Amino acid sequence: MTTGEQLHPRHRIDDQLTAPIRLSIAAALSRVDELDFRTLRDSIEISDSALSKQIGHLESVGYVGVRKGYVGKRPRTWVSITAEGRVALEHHLAALRAIVDGQ
Repeated sequence: MTTGEQLHPRHRIDDQLTAPIRLSIAAALSRVDELDFRTLRDSIEISDSALSKQIGHLESVGYVGVRKGYVGKRPRTWVSITAEGRVALEHHLAALRAIVDGQ
């Protein structure tokens, strides 16, 4: 490949978002300010343990933020997408569209 040639769009796919569960989490969070754990779990139809594991992964790479607190006496966890996560999702989706569109 010579200098100036574009790489195939698959090289722009974000490895952190290739897992369907992580992509689903990022997509769901991109539409809201934040979601409580239960609502997120139910919206993407996943078990508590699987969601917790994937949130932990996305948090470790800086794509989501986790806030813990209480509603009354009950502990709650809220999850939100970070600015970095939002940009990563947008770039990932653009790469997928470019692959599909043959660009």
